[in-house]
Order: sequence, then structure tokens, then C-alpha cells
Amino acid sequence: MTIRRAGRDDVPAVLALLDGATEWLVARGRTDQWGTAAHSTSPRRVEQITGFADDGGLWVGEGVGEADGRVVGALAVGDALDYVPPATEPELYVRLLVTDRLSAGQNLGGVLLDHARSLARADGVRLLRVDCFAGGGGGLVRYYERQGFTRDAEFAVPRVNDVDWLGQVLIQHL
Repeated sequence: MTIRRAGRDDVPAVLALLDGATEWLVARGRTDQWGTAAHSTSPRRVEQITGFADDGGLWVGEGVGEADGRVVGALAVGDALDYVPPATEPELYVRLLVTDRLSAGQNLGGVLLDHARSLARADGVRLLRVDCFAGGGGGLVRYYERQGFTRDAEFAVPRVNDVDWLGQVLIQHL
């Protein structure tokens, strides 16, 4: 995989990755993370991903070999999102990490997180934070722990159906 800074032209490919991840979750009965609707049809999500591209914090990974040139992963970094408790020191925040389900098992997420670590170090930042869905048995939290992060703060985001979206902030000191 080669990683490059993404622009507005890459937004549909990133949304397609998110749609594919949601389809994968739904097929496994896990609708509590992102629901069932496609991200590409959500004006809020389209605006969010476009904003990540506009602020220069969106990166895409393009496949090589059989997936040559196809976007197989995306990473957005920048300031922490509003629903997350603030950091106590300068940080780089992973705002989005998603990979192509067809490329599962190739450590694409790990490579993208390595890129985030490199960006943080280049900016002289020693704290990398990320948040993720803490429900569904905690599998996503364990994924980030395997990537070298440790649990920090738990939080909940209220949803319209009165069921909170449970989140976990994880940190890594570089």
C-alpha cells in the first residue's frame, strides 16, 4: 500500500470504504456501531469527510498488486472531535481509520497508524489519541490495544433513540 494525502476527489472512495465496513457489520448483526444506513447517503458524514480532506488531514492508502491504485484504506488526523474529553498535552488525534474489508488481514490499519505516528513525530507531538466504539464485546478496543494503545477515558454520545453510543479513548505515547 502506498499512502498519499487525500483531496476532495477521494471523498467518494473513503465513503465507499465506510459503506463497505457498515455492510460487513450489518451482515454480522452488529448494527449498534454505525447503524444500517450508508455513509455515502448521509449529508452529515459526507460533510465530515469533505472537511477532513479540506483541512489537509485526510490520507488514503492505495493498493498495490491486485488492488493496484484502488483506495484500500483511509486515515484522518487532526484535532480531537467535540465529543471526546480534551487531552492534557499536545496531541495528534486519529479522527478516522477505515480499511477495505476485501483486504482484511493485510495489516492496512496498522500501516496507516504507523503513518499517523510518523506525522505526530514530524510535528514534535508525543501523544497520539484515537477513539472507537466500545460496544459489541469490545473487539475494536482490543484491536487498538494490539496496535500499542492503552485505554484512557470512556464516554457516551447520546443518540436520538435514547441508546448511547459507547466510546473509548485510547492513547499512545510516542
